[in-house]
Amino acid sequence: MTAVKETGRRPLGHFAERSLVGLLAVAGAGVAFGVLLMLVRFRWSPLQQGDHEAAEWFNNLVAQHGPLVTVLQAITDLGGRPVLIWLITIAVVGLLIRRQSRLAVYLIVTGVGGLILDPSLKALVGRLRPVVDVPVASAPGNSFPSGHALGSFVAYGALLLVFLPAMSPRWRKPAIAIAAVLIFLVGLTRIALGVHFVSDVLGGWLLGAAWLGVTAYAFRLWRRERGRPVPPLTEGLEPEAGEEIAPAPAEEKVLEHPRSAVAELLVGWVIVFGALYAFGMYVSYHAKGTFFATLDTEVPRWFAARHTDALTGLSWWWSKFGDTHAILLVSLVFCPIVLAVWRRWRPVLFVVLAMFGELSLFLATARVVERPRPPVENLDGQMPTSSFPSGHIAATICLWAAMAIIVFPRTDRWWRWLFVAMAVIMPVGVATSRMYRGMHHPTDFMGAILLGTLWLSLLYWVIRPNADVHEGNRPAIESEQVDELDDELAKASRPD
Repeated sequence: MTAVKETGRRPLGHFAERSLVGLLAVAGAGVAFGVLLMLVRFRWSPLQQGDHEAAEWFNNLVAQHGPLVTVLQAITDLGGRPVLIWLITIAVVGLLIRRQSRLAVYLIVTGVGGLILDPSLKALVGRLRPVVDVPVASAPGNSFPSGHALGSFVAYGALLLVFLPAMSPRWRKPAIAIAAVLIFLVGLTRIALGVHFVSDVLGGWLLGAAWLGVTAYAFRLWRRERGRPVPPLTEGLEPEAGEEIAPAPAEEKVLEHPRSAVAELLVGWVIVFGALYAFGMYVSYHAKGTFFATLDTEVPRWFAARHTDALTGLSWWWSKFGDTHAILLVSLVFCPIVLAVWRRWRPVLFVVLAMFGELSLFLATARVVERPRPPVENLDGQMPTSSFPSGHIAATICLWAAMAIIVFPRTDRWWRWLFVAMAVIMPVGVATSRMYRGMHHPTDFMGAILLGTLWLSLLYWVIRPNADVHEGNRPAIESEQVDELDDELAKASRPD
């Protein structure tokens, strides 16, 4: 048994070793990059002059157009480390869930290699960034090579090689073309924003191609050692894994009647908006002398009278759990994991529509109701939207309740109750923090509850996110199945 285990581990070890050797030898893997590196390092005059002229030309073209700068910054973010690390991490987790450890190791080694190469070579070359007349963006560190160009080439290229087998043959060439265009646009934005020279971006692309080629070649050598066929790269690294890594191979249609579903959601959205508008206008302008008015007056004052440094700091953190960045981050982690585990698009669609619907309902209602903030100290200062309903609380309710709705019927394990608990704790915590900070009335909280309840109920009725579970009448993850798997793993770990 031990010998078998060692034999099974050896190919992965060889792959990692070859990738490390490739990392050390990558400077010589591409002649073009080596030549460009030397020209930049020794400041070859024609190259320096061309780089500066191009930087000035792009700056004159872009600096006077604010909307264009915004678009360029949005595109350039697709090549930034936060986005690329998230993509690689989610892909690795999904591959491990699908038991594709070889492809997961490939992504880890390739991605980490790119992260190491970028700062190492920048420190070696020590080239300063462009200086333009009208700066429109800034970036830390040295200039050569472009980290965005290198990272986008490595990350998107590696993801493409891994997931090409999951695509039908007719979509593979368009996918390659889209990835190539995206990589090109990311590099172009770095030049247009004035944070890199043309040669920096070219160097990033060349180095990315060299490193991606080294790791892909190492993976193909590993397959050859294992006696497996070595397909052309246009078919991906492991064509036989296509069905296993496909997002939802058994789901023929996400929705049986998509047009009817769209119509129902649009009508339902209008009804929910009407309910929010009616309640918001009542508590904001017509509830004088009622319980609601007393509540909205006394509760903000009660919180304002109990401000302390410790509670103010705690409320700031709790409030952040309901802001756009936190909600988006949790959604971007939860949805890919759900897709990897249960292989269904419908639960993902449920979460996506829950968040888009919440956002649109919140913005529309806040715009027409225009309720002032409570007449106490607003610790977060002036906000761009009005008070009713609370966007932080509504987003928190919709996200965590949607997650609980999806997870709870799909397993009978104890941890499903954690999602139910979080669906209560998170909104209550965010609501308390928002009222403590003087940003919302209690009835704003009620409006958020109304929004979340009505919108999620509508989505549940139309989308039926757990239809696959109900049709099979069995949880997707059962305790008995997990126990059997544990027993098998325990037996496999015992020496003969």
